[in-house]
Amino acid sequence: MIIGVPKEIKKHENRVALLPGGVKALDQDGHTVMIQKGAGAGSGFSDERYIEAGAKLEDDVDNLWEQAEMIMKVKEPLPDEYDRMGDGQIIFTYFHFAADEQLTKAVVDSNCIAIAYETVEKSDGSLPLLIPMSEVAGRMASQEGAKYLEKAEGGRGVLLGGIPGVAPANVMVLGGGIVGVNAAKIAAGMGAHTTIMDINMSRLRYLDDVMPRNVDTMFSSEANIRRMLPDVDLIIGAVLKPGAKAPHLITREMLKNMRAGTVMVDVAIDQGGCFETSKATTHDDPVYIIDDVVHYCVANMPGAVPYTSTLGLTNVTLPYAIDLANKGWKKALNDDEELKKGLNITGGDIVYEDVADAFGMPYKPVDTVL
Repeated sequence: MIIGVPKEIKKHENRVALLPGGVKALDQDGHTVMIQKGAGAGSGFSDERYIEAGAKLEDDVDNLWEQAEMIMKVKEPLPDEYDRMGDGQIIFTYFHFAADEQLTKAVVDSNCIAIAYETVEKSDGSLPLLIPMSEVAGRMASQEGAKYLEKAEGGRGVLLGGIPGVAPANVMVLGGGIVGVNAAKIAAGMGAHTTIMDINMSRLRYLDDVMPRNVDTMFSSEANIRRMLPDVDLIIGAVLKPGAKAPHLITREMLKNMRAGTVMVDVAIDQGGCFETSKATTHDDPVYIIDDVVHYCVANMPGAVPYTSTLGLTNVTLPYAIDLANKGWKKALNDDEELKKGLNITGGDIVYEDVADAFGMPYKPVDTVL
């Protein structure tokens, strides 16, 4: 199989979908890997290292897309890439379709085979290709929240950990999954008083046992969220429903209950955001203010730490990529139930129900196309 790895074109996205070690593994199995010139530079991997690993360096991105039977990316195809997607071509990347109708329709029209990292799911419900980036984004959420609480950045002027004689900041984390736990760890480690909210009582009991003493747990309800808002300094949105649009847990009307300079970090922005007032931002221009509340909604947070993120991501994507290349997509998916759940769109059909439901589009069960 010919595998193509283009350079990411999303603003300030420095990750790359395949490391030189991954190229070598695919090359040893008899596959051809085409790497766009400079694709790994932002993550610290030179063209020379890819060539040494057996890759073919390609300067013409259109030629790379045209020849590749499977495209490996990090972020979803952007409008400039829509016309490059080919009939029957496997595209293996993060898609987050439920938050982007234009992308969904473009992929349907292209007749490509869209396998989404974020919906590959193990039997225990865990999302192995989302976990490492959720760990990065969760930890970054508290870092960025601490930064934008500074007065010069529009925040309240609160030090997250406080000092002796001055209370620390209050942090509310909405969601007790991978993102939420990692956000809470960093916030608590910086000394903040942190509350994790979730609707899963078993999860809350577990977190109550294992988290530091300055972390509380609370059942997530509108009443409890409203009660906490007047005293919260930083809110981290960490809610995820795999493949579906995120629910709005903080409404526009709730902003009036917050103090001026409160910071909200929406890690769920890739899935549409869990704050009603969220809109995707970039690392170039990461924040905006509505009703005196600072919103941080960068849609590719891990792109700011590409070396760490690329290593974490490729550690988990490579085995699936090797299976797809060695077996072909249909056999690979039929042999692996968790990879099968990654298939969102193929041959113009949406085969992931939450994506179809998000836009009222036709749905076809995945087994009917395999």
